[in-house]
Amino acid sequence: MKYLHTMVRVRDLDASVKFYCDALGLVEVRRKDYPQGRYTLAFLSAPESPDAEIELTYNWDAEDYGGARNFGHLAFAVDDIYAACERLQAHGVTINRPPRDGRMAFVRSPDLISIELLQKNGSLEPREPWVSMPNTGNW
Repeated sequence: MKYLHTMVRVRDLDASVKFYCDALGLVEVRRKDYPQGRYTLAFLSAPESPDAEIELTYNWDAEDYGGARNFGHLAFAVDDIYAACERLQAHGVTINRPPRDGRMAFVRSPDLISIELLQKNGSLEPREPWVSMPNTGNW
């Protein structure tokens, strides 16, 4: 058995690609429109694990997917959790659970999918402004 991908339904493909690629740092691997089914699939991966993909499914007709909390979360290991959170903030992303411990943070995608960021190789030394930053919303 081989892990292939995780599928996430998205409401706005452009906003989701901007979040996952520009802000989070994934790479779009391929994209295909399916006019007969009225949907588009975009496959993304992290540079260090290209075989583990996220499939963004965009249905052309509007649908309500609810709050998406039943999905759980996607998790990514990062080289520097503080730099990753700063990059996300620069893209207008709210840090829902700041990396107060130098090890873990949570953000949410435009479709309210929880994204967990974990510091590679343990924890960094706790530092401001992260130590004093409260949680915001849900993750």
